[in-house]
Amino acid sequence: MAYTFSTITASNGVKLYSIKTSPKNITIKSIGASSVVGQTAYGVNGGYFYDGTLLQIAVNNNIPVAPNGSENAKYARGTLVWDDKNGEFSVQVVRKTDEILVANKSNYWAQGGISMMLKSSESAWKTQAAAENIQNPDGAANRTALVYNNTNNIWLIVTDSKPTAAAFRTAIKEKIGSGTLVDGIFLDGSGSSQYKVAEGSYGGSDATPRLVYQIVALKS
Repeated sequence: MAYTFSTITASNGVKLYSIKTSPKNITIKSIGASSVVGQTAYGVNGGYFYDGTLLQIAVNNNIPVAPNGSENAKYARGTLVWDDKNGEFSVQVVRKTDEILVANKSNYWAQGGISMMLKSSESAWKTQAAAENIQNPDGAANRTALVYNNTNNIWLIVTDSKPTAAAFRTAIKEKIGSGTLVDGIFLDGSGSSQYKVAEGSYGGSDATPRLVYQIVALKS
């Protein structure tokens, strides 16, 4: 397996289910009306959607994985970009894939979300997250994130502890990457927060696993 799965609890009580892998082992995938746990592929849920329509950027090599996957609906939002030609991650606040800056538009992937601004103060992050129209930041909700570090590792992270967005961000900064994290994004949360790996899975907080339509998947 080209990933490492771990479960860890931060000092604020937030439990993190973490999948560490390489950006080259990631593919953005449309799954239609299905759940993460209903897939043969491993991974976590992706961005926001409504009635089966994607509301966030979800592209491989500039090709959207599903209709509307070429834009973050209504708002410029934090979008995690892997530039494979240059071998570097970035979080770019954009509305559409046309705005994404990479060395080769035929050699990258991107997932829309909400900026985490891991190097910034909590207050600065909250201001930016509000500008990106983060959903339910202060409520009790399960959450999902993608974060990366200065050696190009990426972590796909889910919590079922129902923290606020700020508490989830704090837990990740404390427990993931041993101080090497650079940045990341929040993905869809609440009942959409799901993961699946060989070691275990979580189908979300709904009575039956929510249909999430798009995932961040592992190639192996």
